[in-house]
Amino acid sequence: MSFCGATVITNLLSPFPSLIEWLCGGHYVYNPTLKRFFVFHFLFPFLLCGFVILHIFNLHFLSSNNPLRNSTNNKIPFLPFIISKDFYGNILILYLYLLQTHFGFSSLSHPDNALEACGLLTPLHIVPEWYFLCQYAMLKAVPNKNAGFIIVFTSIFTFFYFMRSVSMSYYFIVFTCSRFNGIYLSFWFLSLLSFVWIGGQFHQDNFLSYGRILTLHYYFLLICILFSTLVHP
Repeated sequence: MSFCGATVITNLLSPFPSLIEWLCGGHYVYNPTLKRFFVFHFLFPFLLCGFVILHIFNLHFLSSNNPLRNSTNNKIPFLPFIISKDFYGNILILYLYLLQTHFGFSSLSHPDNALEACGLLTPLHIVPEWYFLCQYAMLKAVPNKNAGFIIVFTSIFTFFYFMRSVSMSYYFIVFTCSRFNGIYLSFWFLSLLSFVWIGGQFHQDNFLSYGRILTLHYYFLLICILFSTLVHP
């Protein structure tokens, strides 16, 4: 599972010249790739801890911003209120982490991860996790690798575009409250659920055809939503 996932993700970078060789240390996933991925996964938590410390430092000395942009003096002291809430959340996360590592180490893993990887054989039943099934269905539906790369990344970054600013979020809420536009959004959400179902199926012609039709339908609804939120009075 991990080998096939790394192969698919690195192959998405094939539109960029020599990027796969630079990332993997060769033309495919092998020992240099595993060493680099191990070093990245080892250093990344320390980088996250550094950003958390920097965030707490700025929160303590500069205070947090106000998303409503209202001038107010009703500020909550960093000590003890915010410290106590963060401490309670950290204890809860640490408890769940220790519970998972000591008593359920393999519960979130796939049984095929216990098998030895083979670079010449890809099992047909291998699928990504449920939160990537939508993008996986789009990737299977598009025969061209470069077009699949563009569709997958635009489908992901669209969600970041909706959360780009406060005004965009406001117009999106107003758009959702409208009855007719709410139907648009409902069909868009149903297409996401359909993609999740199609992504978990085998590579068959009928599912590929459904995926291509849903990809067009998905982006048509997405364009309608974006234009409606941008031109909203």
